[in-house]
Amino acid sequence: MDGMTTANAHPSSVAPAPAWARRAAHAIALCALPSGLWRIAMASGVYVGYSEQVLRDVFAIPGWGIAYVVGLSVLAELAALFPLLLVSDRWQPLRPRALATLSWTASGLLVLVALWQLGVAFTVESRTYMTSDTAYTVWACAFAPLIAIPALMTAVTWSYAKRLRARGQA
Repeated sequence: MDGMTTANAHPSSVAPAPAWARRAAHAIALCALPSGLWRIAMASGVYVGYSEQVLRDVFAIPGWGIAYVVGLSVLAELAALFPLLLVSDRWQPLRPRALATLSWTASGLLVLVALWQLGVAFTVESRTYMTSDTAYTVWACAFAPLIAIPALMTAVTWSYAKRLRARGQA
């Protein structure tokens, strides 16, 4: 026993997350991984389908673009770990209601960003930088899992909100 009694328990805890919500939260982090690895490869000088001129002129690689691309990868992966807070009963940095509000906001923004990214992915300009169809296919495969994140995030958020309401805290 950890020494906590019911009177000392954190009053804002929510019921444990169902297994499917835990799997979905972990899947979000995994969905962000391929694109992050692709960006890090690009920043490291691994050929990812862009000519040296495009890397230099468009992405500023080598140069400050390396910090930007690696930083974007790290930031994206950290953001993809956020849903784990919704299924964890170990650490809650915010009160449950604030966490639920933040989660719904993130879900809505992710849906908008996903729609915007789909538009960018299918424009002619985004394809003109790639040097081959094979490179474009690899790029598409690396970024395709990102499309699942909004739906997964919304499902995990819905589960959290439902558990929060069940505890009478919403």
